[in-house]
Amino acid sequence: METIPLWVPVVFFAIAVVYAMVGLGGGSAYVAALAVMGFPYAAIPQVGLACNVLVTAGGVWHFRRAGHVSWRACLPFVVASIPAAYLGGRIPIGPRPFALILGLALLAAGVRMLATPAARELRRMSAARAWALGVPVGAALGLVAGLVGIGGGVFLASVLVLARWTDARGAAGMVAVFTFANSVAGLAGQVNKGLLIGVAVVPLLLAAVIGGQIGSRLGARGLPVLRLRQVLSLLLIAVALRTLWGAWQA
Repeated sequence: METIPLWVPVVFFAIAVVYAMVGLGGGSAYVAALAVMGFPYAAIPQVGLACNVLVTAGGVWHFRRAGHVSWRACLPFVVASIPAAYLGGRIPIGPRPFALILGLALLAAGVRMLATPAARELRRMSAARAWALGVPVGAALGLVAGLVGIGGGVFLASVLVLARWTDARGAAGMVAVFTFANSVAGLAGQVNKGLLIGVAVVPLLLAAVIGGQIGSRLGARGLPVLRLRQVLSLLLIAVALRTLWGAWQA
């Protein structure tokens, strides 16, 4: 594996800080950065998921300590996402399908982060409805997570907002748990196909760990990050369009 440019760990650090503030791992932005630098496509999911695991582990810890994690609320989503993420990680995928799925996932993530939903009154969700919603959503997001190396948390956040199930801090805590579980399972599936990353990516992992710790601490304390998220969303959309165009031309 070629030497990684010095700017990439800096980018990973910034991504980890901003995403961890809202309970996310940053997988969508990591894979976008790796795609831009021409990183081997087959290794991209492993790097993205490994960074996700490291970042969201800290997020789960800090949001739980701040009282923003409900294990009961997380269970319906996680129970289906774990096997689906592992399965997605094991599925062989060629360069063009990978680019198409990645581009669409990045585009959806960018649009989601760009949106600023209006504050609405929360409503109580019954256990039956939680399972009816959580199992299919968790399975779908888990499969995509394992395939292309994103945790799926940005999409779960959309579901939680639309369902009016929890507030922003509660959603961040749930998203951190969901992304961590997805990323561990997806990474296990990816590695089952063969370990494609080595010591060259250690600076990226360290940057993600440090940035994630800083971001999750700030996020658990309630620091607003709306403007930064909007900037990141535009970057994701730009990379998504570039990736889709490249796949179309292939």
